[in-house]
Amino acid sequence: MTQDKLIQLLAELSIDEKINQMIQIIGQIYEKGAMVTGPASQYGINEENIRLAGSVLGSLGAKKLIKIQDDYMEQHPHHIPMIFMADIINGYRTIFPIPLAQGCTFNPDLVKEGAAVAAKESAAAGLHVTFSPMVDLARDARWGRVMESNGEDTYLSSCLAKAMVEGYQGKSVKEKGKIAACVKHFAGYGAPTAGRDYNNVELSERTFKEDYLPAYKAAIDAGSELVMTSFNTINRIPSTGNKELMREILRQEMGFTGVLISDWGAVQELISHGIAEDNNEAARLSIEAGVDIDMMSMIYCNRLKRLLEEGIITEQMIDECVMRILQLKNKLGLFENPYKDADAEEEKRLILCEEHRSLSRKLAAETFVLLTNEDGILPLPSEGKKIAFIGPYIACKRIHGSWSLFANQEDSVSIKEAVEGSGYLNHCLYERGCDLLEPGIEIPEFGEVFAKSVLTEEERQELLYSAVAAAKESEAVVLAIGEHPSQSGEAASKADITVARHQIELLKEIWKVNHNIIIVLFNGRPLDIRELCQYSKAILVAWLPGTEGGNAIVDVLFGKVNPSGKLAMTFPYSVGQIPVFYNEFATGRSYEEGDRTRFHSRYLDIPNKPLFPFGYGLSYTEFEYSGVELDKNIMSDNQTINAVVEVKNVGRYRGKEVVQLYIQDVKGNVVRPVRELKSFQKISLQPGESKKIIFSMNRDMLKFYQQDMRYEVEAGLFRIYIGGDSTTKNVAEFHYR
Repeated sequence: MTQDKLIQLLAELSIDEKINQMIQIIGQIYEKGAMVTGPASQYGINEENIRLAGSVLGSLGAKKLIKIQDDYMEQHPHHIPMIFMADIINGYRTIFPIPLAQGCTFNPDLVKEGAAVAAKESAAAGLHVTFSPMVDLARDARWGRVMESNGEDTYLSSCLAKAMVEGYQGKSVKEKGKIAACVKHFAGYGAPTAGRDYNNVELSERTFKEDYLPAYKAAIDAGSELVMTSFNTINRIPSTGNKELMREILRQEMGFTGVLISDWGAVQELISHGIAEDNNEAARLSIEAGVDIDMMSMIYCNRLKRLLEEGIITEQMIDECVMRILQLKNKLGLFENPYKDADAEEEKRLILCEEHRSLSRKLAAETFVLLTNEDGILPLPSEGKKIAFIGPYIACKRIHGSWSLFANQEDSVSIKEAVEGSGYLNHCLYERGCDLLEPGIEIPEFGEVFAKSVLTEEERQELLYSAVAAAKESEAVVLAIGEHPSQSGEAASKADITVARHQIELLKEIWKVNHNIIIVLFNGRPLDIRELCQYSKAILVAWLPGTEGGNAIVDVLFGKVNPSGKLAMTFPYSVGQIPVFYNEFATGRSYEEGDRTRFHSRYLDIPNKPLFPFGYGLSYTEFEYSGVELDKNIMSDNQTINAVVEVKNVGRYRGKEVVQLYIQDVKGNVVRPVRELKSFQKISLQPGESKKIIFSMNRDMLKFYQQDMRYEVEAGLFRIYIGGDSTTKNVAEFHYR
């Protein structure tokens, strides 16, 4: 449809039709035959809303959505198709590792492939829009939603934001197998005070613009068709009603022209925040901020018409929102084909097909981070060794993140299934050891108890006894432990980020009879794992790896795949360090470990340094770096400097290494970070093979927000660090003039 025809269509719509285009309701209502009972009445949704709502969230399945679309368009006065949206965070039915894990690949091309598969499956199931990627910068492991983020680094997050948008959308969202991306949550949602979800955010303007906004901008520059507002405040104004944030920063400065949608109920929550007195004011603030779609608060449909009649808002304000919605429908091709790619047969063919499972397995293996490997205990020999596989995650098939809404855990491969199907070992022992959750711990959801341990004390002791007996008669133990999948994610903030005490008890009891313990850690956030380090020889962080997680873990344990993941988020020494991240600022009294002077920026009871830093991860092989060589020592405008290192595989296995480049601005007119990631390359080397790595640096990599808030370069000394993690001391210097 041409723009002229869209303008004509908009002019023909009644005000009720326009306003209802601006609301989104849950698909469950349509699945129940559009009856205004149950969830419909609960949310204040009436028959008119059901007939005219512009979009639906949370429903998938080609047959189902085709019928919903047919019924809807038949009764709509202008036969406008609706948009189907859902949370496809890390896969539809073929589930990939959680986004935080994907950040650990440092491989945007591979992440892009995963997003493309998610788009292909969900598009065939009738979806048009995914609420992804989430690019909120996350530096506080207490916040459960770190699992959905790309981690703590601005540059890495920006690279992955771009990759995911391109994977979902391709060159055009109209293409078969492509869906529209919705970058979220705008903005600063990843910095809630005290790590508590939905809490307020306090960020300086400089920190906000320099650290938090770039990843959103990268997604927008990549063409993201939608942006979602965040629940939090910025500058003490909730995002959904923040006109400066949405109209000036998002639309004017960043150039975003697409659809802006609220998060669930966020329009109404302006009242709870205390910035709106009532529903009328919440509606006014949101539309003034340019929010196009009200997700499930029903404020727009109940209040905008009254505000228009009272002259508080104008029809032009409504029209600009509706036009953006119509333009999105047009970009998706819905006016010509309201079902887009919905195809029940294609859906069956694509979902969990071998190609998609293979990519899930490959991607999962590349997310794993090997934190310790004492005595080279890994990789395990494929035969001749008796191994006990112990722990609540050994046979567990729920190994996907809490936002994998459409996953079927029966489709997943457990570690036990993978070992049994691998042909590696003739004799293994399998023991559960303990339950995932501690006795007395309950995970609530929607007012009900979602998960808890139901074992009796006698059953718990029997599990422990059997596990210790198996460990005693084995040469090595693979212990699969960690968080319950619902202990990270939305509304899963935690003050205690250690592994559950009963799992630690299991570890210690096994240690008494067998020191050859390899821990496979399942987690959705960085954890305090000091005790795990003390009572094991190797720790492999598997995160929540998705459908092919068991196969991928076995591939790595037995050396079919060499681990190459690097931490996208720092593992703290203890929760007391949080927020802790690699690119902190120097202070007037910076502390060096080992210094006995009291009056420095330090803790009395714990180290300043984290347990494992950003960018860290071991391999089964070893890499040797040459010194950093620069082709010149002075940079000026429009010039570049090439930094060169030679990396050699000096170990016994083929392996991948993430070569990381950090820059330090030694002196600025505002305090600068001790170092910042500015580039990386992931390479693969055979034993004995070496490769020269060249990084080209330009003035844009040196810019920062100066005292007057100009984004510019300042002349001075810069240090270049190139190595295998954020603590590398491999350095060279140059001047910018």
